[in-house]
Amino acid sequence: MTKIAFIGAGSIGFTRELVRDILTFPLLENVHLALMDIDTERLDFAKRSVEKIVTLGKYPATVTATLDRVEALRDADVVLTTILAGGTDIWRHDIEIPKKYGVDTNVGDTRGPSGIFRFMRTLPPMMDIVRDMEIYCPKATLLNYTNPMAMLCGAIQRSSFIPTTGLCHSVQGTAQMLGWWIGAGLNEITYTCAGINHQAWYLDFKVNGEDAYPQIHQAVTESEEIYNMEIVRNEMFLALGKYVTESSGHNSEYNWWFRKRPDLIEKYCIHGTGWNPGEYAYILKEYQERESSWKDEAKGWFAADTPIMLERGHEYAACIINALMGGEMYKFNGNVSNTNIVANLPQGACVEVPVLVDKDGFHPIHVGALPPECAILTNVSSQIEEMAITATLTGDPTMIYRAICHDPLTASVLSLAEIKVMVNEMFAQNKDYLPQFQSFKV
Repeated sequence: MTKIAFIGAGSIGFTRELVRDILTFPLLENVHLALMDIDTERLDFAKRSVEKIVTLGKYPATVTATLDRVEALRDADVVLTTILAGGTDIWRHDIEIPKKYGVDTNVGDTRGPSGIFRFMRTLPPMMDIVRDMEIYCPKATLLNYTNPMAMLCGAIQRSSFIPTTGLCHSVQGTAQMLGWWIGAGLNEITYTCAGINHQAWYLDFKVNGEDAYPQIHQAVTESEEIYNMEIVRNEMFLALGKYVTESSGHNSEYNWWFRKRPDLIEKYCIHGTGWNPGEYAYILKEYQERESSWKDEAKGWFAADTPIMLERGHEYAACIINALMGGEMYKFNGNVSNTNIVANLPQGACVEVPVLVDKDGFHPIHVGALPPECAILTNVSSQIEEMAITATLTGDPTMIYRAICHDPLTASVLSLAEIKVMVNEMFAQNKDYLPQFQSFKV
């Protein structure tokens, strides 16, 4: 019997959707699902929702729920992590402090000063999970959904023998969006996508074997509606010639071009990003409402007249698990260590590339070099992430400062002296959550 451990199982939609997809594979229908969370109420909802899926599908699967991480991990074959180190009362400062100094982010969970401090807080509990895996399920594979993806996976890949990859929906999500723009279905599309998480590039994008980039260019330049859906990414595409993964909201934070002046934010970032950039109160309010309204959503899901679909959806972790357990080989874009897979990104860094998975594990596919016009920006981000990983593993606050000095958005609006003051304030705010640091002053 395959055992799958969900660490952070209290996620409202993700756990039940992934379980639904897992159970559609004959090889996995008798799986043991071990759910673990630190929130008793959310864990109870997760258990009851998963049990409902098992009952409706008449699957021979078994379900347990526990607050004890070791109990969930013991003898697991696959471990999924969807954790959050603290609520809005903690991570709000990741955005509010930089904003005070003029660094205007709008998501702040991946890179830049906001993402780096989120990473530093999240790494200790993630490494606790990994160290437990080394003891209680040393042959298991870790599938991580927690952000910041590249830094967390990169730190784990440096520090543990546990096979680890990070999973993000941005590659296939963007491919689907581009296909919709040019009237092509996913079954007609093939592509090679490589780079780093949230900053990978479609090196080729084909429909029925033919280059579709001319069609994408035509759609972006001739349709005002399509242009306005993703202004930041469309501008990047028109300038650099390749389309980048992840939304405009995220990508507006990762470069020098769009968020360094209020007029640029108004022109490029107020629309077509999926958020209301510059209005952090909107984001905070959305997350706070999500934290307070989940019980009503749960109640509605359990209502007798709510239809529960058992058909396989789009959670591709289920296909990966099926392949790891001996089912059909599967290809996906995952976050793995760069062993010359991408020739012009740092060796050993965490890159997001095509990966084949089977019962023998992950087999990344060699991509070669990124186009130089894409590699420059991606290299900056990747090298900053590598510095942040080293600094966090060694407890070096000065190296954190130096990494943030090179962040494109931060450097476009602040002097080195101003960055130092900002970083010291962020350390002071986060010192209770950074046990790996002996000093909190740059």
